[in-house]
Amino acid sequence: MAPSVPRTRAAATLRMKQMTIDNQSRTIRRLRAKLATERRESVATKEGLETKVSSLERELQIQRCDNHSLRNTVTSYHKDIDRRIFQLVEAKKEHKTNQVALEASHKTIARLTEIGLCMSKKIEKMKAKKQQARESHMECHQKFQARIQEAEDTIQE
Repeated sequence: MAPSVPRTRAAATLRMKQMTIDNQSRTIRRLRAKLATERRESVATKEGLETKVSSLERELQIQRCDNHSLRNTVTSYHKDIDRRIFQLVEAKKEHKTNQVALEASHKTIARLTEIGLCMSKKIEKMKAKKQQARESHMECHQKFQARIQEAEDTIQE
């Protein structure tokens, strides 16, 4: 019996090794299958992420275009506002100049009106003097006519 025991032990050891190898093979196949599944999931996830990244890049590009457009619009509005402010400043300067000219014109008109009133008074005084001179002249003329008449009457007598 002694010779069979080592064979049995060797066979048992071999069987144990074979079982261990079989178990390891199954584990390796299972791990390979799991790895393949993980790889497929990883590829699918990667593709999904790449799709999302490309979508986000497109959205970012659109937003950049929109931002650029908005920036141009804002710049245009700022230029327009600056131009209008400049126009208002110029109009204010012109208004101030016109106001000064108008005040000077009012002063001139007031002075001319004063001169006109003064001239009207002088003209009225001159007319009154002229009328008085006419009346005085007529009175003198009548006196001289009366004297002449008297002198003629006395000469005829």
